Amino acid sequence: EQLRDLGMAKTRFQIRITPEAKPTAAGMDEVEFLISPNPGEPLRPMASIASGGELSRIMLALRSVLNEKYGVGVSIYDEIDTGISGRTARKVGIKLRRIARCGQVICVTHSAQIASLADAQYRIEKHEVDGRAETSVRCLEPEERVDEIARILGGLDLTDSQRAAARELI
Repeated sequence: EQLRDLGMAKTRFQIRITPEAKPTAAGMDEVEFLISPNPGEPLRPMASIASGGELSRIMLALRSVLNEKYGVGVSIYDEIDTGISGRTARKVGIKLRRIARCGQVICVTHSAQIASLADAQYRIEKHEVDGRAETSVRCLEPEERVDEIARILGGLDLTDSQRAAARELI
């Protein structure tokens, strides 16, 4: 169900647990995630066949299930938008927003579809000060947020139509 919500309706997912002969530092079992992202394909080890976008969505689905069952105070996602399209990014953003109902979600993204669904948006910038890189983090005001979403959507020179699209996303 979680994978279907994230645009992976035909994906099959299975967890293979193989008991170890003797206990190891990692435990008594070997655990392997198997997936078949396409119909008619056999289940294979997720680590060897999943794309970056698929891995991001599978991990988000797992985190969603665990969060619903056990509750997680803070979830951090770093560029979960890697390898996914705008429509799928919107679905990911909606899933992140649902997770945020139960705890805090921090998401580093370059996707307007995801960023536009946030309750608050921050800009992270690097500056050179006295020959050293410094990083600043600042919460964006509503109009700055519109401009930032428009910049992600469109690029160099912001236009009224890009700002209108950003407002519609937000």
